[in-house]
Amino acid sequence: MATRMTANGVSTTTTPGTEQYEVFYTGFRPRRKKLYQYDYRHTDGELFSCVAGTLKECRQRRDEWLNKKK
Repeated sequence: MATRMTANGVSTTTTPGTEQYEVFYTGFRPRRKKLYQYDYRHTDGELFSCVAGTLKECRQRRDEWLNKKK
């Protein structure tokens, strides 16, 4: 079994500079929608987390967040 991203509601992404993501589905057919839960732990220890329709969109949001931190 794969490691879950959260344990008791707390992110398991603890190593600085790493990312984790999980796929989940909302609703029931035919309105079922695929979403990604994404966590990134910055090298300074701060956690970025988001939910989006694609992994690419999650990473774009992370990059925008990183640019704002500079």
